[in-house]
Amino acid sequence: MKELKPETLFSFTWHPYAIDPNVDYSNEPQTVIEFRLSEVNGGTLLVITECGFDKIPADRRAEAFRMDEKGWAAQLKNIEKHVS
Repeated sequence: MKELKPETLFSFTWHPYAIDPNVDYSNEPQTVIEFRLSEVNGGTLLVITECGFDKIPADRRAEAFRMDEKGWAAQLKNIEKHVS
């Protein structure tokens, strides 16, 4: 975990799309994911950001970004279902 501020912020780092069991990703830069919550009229606003793709090795950057984008879209649907 990178940072935690109860009820407002949760952030962590990870190796995006690091799924090949034959590759050691430990020396590769990580991206930072932030979940920010803020009160808005009638509810709570959730903003999710992921940054740091510019530091991911060029040979896997586009695929990691594409797969993360698909994954976050699915997770946002899961969050929406959970809070509905």
